[in-house]
Amino acid sequence: MHEGGNDDGHRAGPDESADAGAAATGTAGDGTAGSGVDRPAFLALERELTVLLRRARASQGEMAREVHPDLESSAYGLLVRLDECGKQRATELAAYIGVGKATMSRQLRALEELGLVAREPDPADGRAWLVALTQEGHDRVRRVREARRARYAGRLADWETNEVTELARLLHQLNRGMEK
Repeated sequence: MHEGGNDDGHRAGPDESADAGAAATGTAGDGTAGSGVDRPAFLALERELTVLLRRARASQGEMAREVHPDLESSAYGLLVRLDECGKQRATELAAYIGVGKATMSRQLRALEELGLVAREPDPADGRAWLVALTQEGHDRVRRVREARRARYAGRLADWETNEVTELARLLHQLNRGMEK
């Protein structure tokens, strides 16, 4: 996956490769144990997460444009959440995404104008509204997500299934830890 380089085309030199190997074992490059956040394992984690997140942000923008040319990249996550979880209140979506009420209202208004979501009264509380994907929104999001999974499958074709499963498990564990 890493192949000793980053997304800027930089190839790891001998010292960086040693750092990556040391990170896997939890020792410093000289064989001594690191301490705290300066341990090579945490330095390697920071480096790899930075590359992954940079690529994810760029990919999110591409996927948003595939759903609709006028879709803001930040709104793509809302569509995926609605696709996975179904109807939700705007306050739930705002909390999940980590934005304020005003930002969420603006994004939902834009998604409604694009015909990707619709609001309906919440049967449990007549004062609240539920947001759901329209059929058009559902179809477009599904098509983009299927294409993304196909790209993952292509890029990880030389991985064993158990490696992909383990990566998914570790990322899930990381995401749960980040919620705390």
